[in-house]
Amino acid sequence: MTRHHGRVPELPEVESIRRQLAPLLTGRTIVGVKATPQRRFSRLDEAAGRRISAVNRRGKYLLLPLVPAPGAGDPAGRSSPDRELVMHLGMTGSFRLADPDPYVRATFHLLADPAGPHGGEGAALHFRDVRRFGRLSVVDAGDYSTIATLAQLGPEPLSEEFRPDAFHAALAGSRMPVKPYLLTQRPVAGVGNIYADEALWRARVNPHARRVGRERARALWEAIRAVLAEAIEREGTTFRDYAMVNGESGRFATFLTAYGQAGRPCARCGEPLVKTVLGGRGTTYCRVCQRR
Repeated sequence: MTRHHGRVPELPEVESIRRQLAPLLTGRTIVGVKATPQRRFSRLDEAAGRRISAVNRRGKYLLLPLVPAPGAGDPAGRSSPDRELVMHLGMTGSFRLADPDPYVRATFHLLADPAGPHGGEGAALHFRDVRRFGRLSVVDAGDYSTIATLAQLGPEPLSEEFRPDAFHAALAGSRMPVKPYLLTQRPVAGVGNIYADEALWRARVNPHARRVGRERARALWEAIRAVLAEAIEREGTTFRDYAMVNGESGRFATFLTAYGQAGRPCARCGEPLVKTVLGGRGTTYCRVCQRR
């Protein structure tokens, strides 16, 4: 049996979490923050006294714009966001609204906007992280200069900004093998180890390839979009750590055709899939269907 350790949630998992958090957090005011000191936490105290105006996502990051809480000078709370709460799950991060345990690293105490859909009910959002690789940072709105991986992200794969010609140009301009280059997040945001293996298999592109022609780049562009959309529909892939806010698991694991399937027959040609290490990451592919 293949063992899966240290997998960082990718775009489908983070998007599934975002969709659950959005109706729970939008419009609520953060009245206090309690966090254990950690290297990957910064400026969290600045979230207190601000209202969450939305729950957005960029690649594998959650972005919560924060506006000054409604006050005498702005009773409707119409101010523009002046801060953002940036969240990255790391390897084992998750969110809970109840039942904190010893692995909770930060708690955001919330008060709903009395004029909003939640009334005056209070709540708490707990960030649980066993291995402490998650990141929570408050930044000036739109300023990601202190978070290099976020600042350098490529286009969102399901957006109009992710265009096949630009994607081909990005691949052509890299000297890296295509799989590790995808994992840099520069040609496209949010694709990690699982969905890179899946998209490369679907597009018949060898993960070691350093040159990807226009036609194969177009096939890979289409495969990335398709596999991410399908994974979002099934709320991501769970092996061990990933769970949504409601505690449920993603349902995409049984639909994987490449990742974690080493030794099993290729679904196209029947050749046993092989696993290698590429760019420090386990990579599974078909030597027959995905020739260089």
